[in-house]
Amino acid sequence: MRFNDSLRTVLAAEARSALGARATYRQLVDLIARGRAPADDTLLTRLIQLRERVPEAVRIACARGLALVDAPLALVTLFATDTAEVAAATLRAVRLDAAEWETLLPRLGPVGRSVVRQRRDLPPSVERALDSFGGSDLRLSYTPASAPVPIAGPGVRFDIADLVERIGAHQRKGGDPIRPLASFQFETDAAGVIRWLDAAPRGAVIGLTLDPRAGIWAGAAVDGVASGAFRKRAPFAGARLRVPGESAIAGEWRIAGVPMFDQATGGFTGMRGEARRPRADERAERGVERDRAAGAEGLRRLVHELRTPTSAIAGFSELIEQQLLGPVAPTYRERAGDIRRRVSDLIGAIEDLDLAARIDGHALERRDGVTPACALLEQIADDLAPLAALRGAALALPAVRDAAWSVNPHDAERLIARLLSTALSAAAPGEQLSMALVGGVGTLALALVPPAALAHRDEASLYALDDEDASRDEGAPLLGVGFAFRLVRNLAAEMGGRFVIAPALLTLLLPAVEDDASGHATGGAT
Repeated sequence: MRFNDSLRTVLAAEARSALGARATYRQLVDLIARGRAPADDTLLTRLIQLRERVPEAVRIACARGLALVDAPLALVTLFATDTAEVAAATLRAVRLDAAEWETLLPRLGPVGRSVVRQRRDLPPSVERALDSFGGSDLRLSYTPASAPVPIAGPGVRFDIADLVERIGAHQRKGGDPIRPLASFQFETDAAGVIRWLDAAPRGAVIGLTLDPRAGIWAGAAVDGVASGAFRKRAPFAGARLRVPGESAIAGEWRIAGVPMFDQATGGFTGMRGEARRPRADERAERGVERDRAAGAEGLRRLVHELRTPTSAIAGFSELIEQQLLGPVAPTYRERAGDIRRRVSDLIGAIEDLDLAARIDGHALERRDGVTPACALLEQIADDLAPLAALRGAALALPAVRDAAWSVNPHDAERLIARLLSTALSAAAPGEQLSMALVGGVGTLALALVPPAALAHRDEASLYALDDEDASRDEGAPLLGVGFAFRLVRNLAAEMGGRFVIAPALLTLLLPAVEDDASGHATGGAT
């Protein structure tokens, strides 16, 4: 379809039903975000009208999808001024230039700006603009544990030798362990939103709420004890709080609090409380593990039920496409070929779900073996050649070196193919994704320069790209970039390795095969 035809078709579609409103909303956002429709008052007003009938979960999915496109400021503003959950999903990873950020910041509330403050890719002028809101946002600054790693700007090519040196230095130095906090005190406003605490990092907690109906960040939660007491303006103790992330303040807490009232007017002003880590007898990890195992087993059964009919559809469409059952009109052969390709992607997604369920249920079968690194990378590059041609991009293999991983070849192929295919699916035409092999103490690291679309995303934003609208580009992972990267992380851990996301660098560390004193190959430490 031409540009005008696409927009006209979307606007003419039925939008009175709940399903129609959702479809129209998604399609309009997609057209505007990709520059195929103008971000004018008419279309933005239409989105605002539809927004009331579109569930928040759908709007959050659309907001996350803005992370992979250069959406116009007007559309970003529309999402950033939606509910707090939608705004947070938008502001964590959206791409704007300095002038656009400076225009957007005054339109955000304190919670929205607190989300922006967590980003580490903002220009200095934007950080200065954020600082100017410090007083009104009740900003409590703190000194980060380490300075951000410099990243390359657009159009700057990475030197493989520099990558090797950076990875080697990191392996020699090692990372600083995160020491979990044991307790902290906090205060909320009258709406239940936490505005102050006496610990750091504050950004992981500031903006969370005691009222789950107005939750700010996905992954955070309080139980009914705290929310019920908040609504009744009553004291509480022993309530549960979960803080998302991997910082020192993340994890499970037990909280207690008392209401605060204005002495002059008697009006409720908020809650004051304290948080502590749960005691051993209060932890429910064993029950959680049982629930996770049961859930994983249920997912595996579902995957099994899906695999049989999906494989049958793939086989039958191939019979039609190849005319193995008799002559078929070209139109039907073309449709059968399209179905076969789509079902092939679906089968891959089903296999990924099965793999994730096996990992979560501790049912993944591990086998020993040795995998020559360069031979495997060459094989995977050949397998991914059609995807590279589709994207107009290329994989640059590392220089040949005599190194191997102490892992089973099938497991290594399954892991590395997912990493490279996910990165390649986000590449732009003309991009070349460079790789390097770096030896360490008992490890052999595969370093990959990601495509520009992913290069400046931090770990949290990459793992968050997991909804169906994260990318609609052909060849993109059916379950989303975030799911694929989380699968790589979990599978690497099962194989005794690690997956590290740093600015403009993805590193996969696996046990290496080393030579003993007699010159024989031995498995690396796991």
